[in-house]
Amino acid sequence: MSKAQRAQVDAILRQPRPAPRNLEEMRAGYAATQAQMAVSDGIRTSETTLGDRRALLVEPTERARPGTILYFHGGAWSLGSPETALPLTSALVSRTGARALSVDYRLAPENPYPAAVDDGANAYHALLKNGEDPARIALVGDSAGGSLAVTTALRARESGLPAPAAVVAFSGCFDLTLSGESMDTKGETDPIFTREMLGPLAGMYCAGQDPRHPHLSPALSADLTGFPAMLLQAGTNEVLLDDSARLAARAIDAGVDAVLDVTAEVPHVFQSFAGILDEAGQAIDRAALFLSQHLR
Repeated sequence: MSKAQRAQVDAILRQPRPAPRNLEEMRAGYAATQAQMAVSDGIRTSETTLGDRRALLVEPTERARPGTILYFHGGAWSLGSPETALPLTSALVSRTGARALSVDYRLAPENPYPAAVDDGANAYHALLKNGEDPARIALVGDSAGGSLAVTTALRARESGLPAPAAVVAFSGCFDLTLSGESMDTKGETDPIFTREMLGPLAGMYCAGQDPRHPHLSPALSADLTGFPAMLLQAGTNEVLLDDSARLAARAIDAGVDAVLDVTAEVPHVFQSFAGILDEAGQAIDRAALFLSQHLR
């Protein structure tokens, strides 16, 4: 266990930073932070469209293997882009050999729920219309994007579309009532989030909708019957830990093959720190193995 590396990551995240004055500064700060993360070698990127949204295509430079990762970036539904997720998408592509399409879904508060879910569902539908085999598509995301991976699968089922092969979420946010026990028990150990910080961001996305809706809080109210296999990764130093634990339990109760993969003493979306934190690369290795097994 790399205690020194974990302490280094925690210190990086706790460094004092000027408080952003508005949402535009928050977005710029998030983009600048993500730009410092390592991008894996052996990939190339290009812009494309999926449905009616821009998407970033990430491909291996060597011969690609069958399979498509439909990726949803994090950023509390109001920050981020396919570019801010490139450290994670490149890592998955380089390890699996499959291509990734990272969707530039609409952000709140300009476009609150259900805009992002609509964009995710339209992107998945577009892949199917383009002839993609659903058994070779995985829905993957981090943080808010992890939630969108789950809700895109829910919307697909509601629309009568075939299920994807798998769903993977890194530190997904699956309860917008913010009622998980870890919201309190991990408040001191989480170097990024508190309930008080997440509340306004959740409010911007929900925009008056009932936060217990299955698309907003799948850990509380989603019917996961017939869902594809799921891998949910989280760290013990994050207030969202119980979101993944409760969604995994709900999936198992519904007869879904679900893996809850928890790493000790690491923060929210710790996988982004591959190259600094050994456990980050190891977690991505496990996610890549899970994807390779289900995209065969």
